[in-house]
Amino acid sequence: MNKAKPYEISMEIIREAYGLVRANGGAPGVDGQTLEDFERDSDNNLYKIWNRMSSGSYFPPPVKTVMIPKAGGKLRQLGIPTVADRIAQMTVKLYLEPNVEPKLHPDSYGYRSGKSAHQAIEAAKKRCWKRNWVIDLDIQQFFDTLDHELVMKAVRKFTETDWVLLYIERWLKAPTQDEDGKRLRREIGSPQGSVISPLLANIFMHFAFDIWIERNFPTVQFERYADDVVVHCVSIKQAQFIKDAIDERLKACRLALHPEKTKIVYCKDDWRAGSHEYEQFDFLGYTFTARRAINKQGKIFRGFMPAISKKAAKEIRATIRSWKLQKETDKSLDELAEWINPILRGWFNYYGRFYASQLNLVIEPINEYLVRWARWKFKRCKRSFRRARRIMRHTAETQPHLFEHWKHGLLPSAV
Repeated sequence: MNKAKPYEISMEIIREAYGLVRANGGAPGVDGQTLEDFERDSDNNLYKIWNRMSSGSYFPPPVKTVMIPKAGGKLRQLGIPTVADRIAQMTVKLYLEPNVEPKLHPDSYGYRSGKSAHQAIEAAKKRCWKRNWVIDLDIQQFFDTLDHELVMKAVRKFTETDWVLLYIERWLKAPTQDEDGKRLRREIGSPQGSVISPLLANIFMHFAFDIWIERNFPTVQFERYADDVVVHCVSIKQAQFIKDAIDERLKACRLALHPEKTKIVYCKDDWRAGSHEYEQFDFLGYTFTARRAINKQGKIFRGFMPAISKKAAKEIRATIRSWKLQKETDKSLDELAEWINPILRGWFNYYGRFYASQLNLVIEPINEYLVRWARWKFKRCKRSFRRARRIMRHTAETQPHLFEHWKHGLLPSAV
């Protein structure tokens, strides 16, 4: 063993980690270094990371914390490591993840290769049809309250590699630095926004929840996406019993269920009698509730199905309003399309997968903004909304692929 370099870390995996970090983008950390700055001297910068990690002398800098708005006017703390630290974290992730991934539960969907939020939503939809009750779990401040001792205990189940354990422990203990430059020691938690945190969350919840519930309640099904969990039960009595058991289990793991946001939900539809205080729940940006549908025989019924949540719809409407398309008269229609199409495509790809008609109602008002744009853009339309509408309708019919929402059949009205 090289005493100066006691840890065998290949330069190739450092470079692979850099490629992944560069592809993910991201803001600079406490040192102010951007990805572009790092790239100007990438060979030397990558050598420094390799040299320090191989020698055991790598100590992560403080994590820059920024506050981002949440629903209800609250704020959520996001951690931003430096570019170099993101590369170091990605290096450890590339070493550790192949040991972890094959052993994770099949109903763990978050931050995993070959798994997706849509798969979790699809599984939840099918199970809601089969089982009448759901426990909608909300773990209070999950990332902020992860116990370091228990996290390391869980990680050791997957690896005994000294340098992997060393650096994960250092990242857990790395201080935070706020936007005013004030540094704080961190005794618990793993910052949201770091490269390694999602993997640590999956490792922790694998033992704290996934295999625990499989062992203790083998007939109960669930979907978990990081700390977002839905549990399916056959009766309200079973749901209450399991909810209480989960509460005790999480307390033993030094976590807590949110007392107001955690609830038992009745999957009410046309085939289920009675009622309950809660008959809908949100999961991964979708609201599950009774919705109108038509079966193969053409009969209308109400089934328990997911569609874009009110919260997500509200955020999309706010974003569309913020564009102020009607005032962008210095831009051509092609330029407007080039600007908003990538965003629209993302919304359709994610929220259009289930019950797309609800998303269409949210997106459709864009056409009205385009009509107003045409009214102010063209002199002949200034005094006539009708003429502006006819122009936009004709444009949509002759160029249906110009805007993403037009591709989905959401054309402007001609009247």
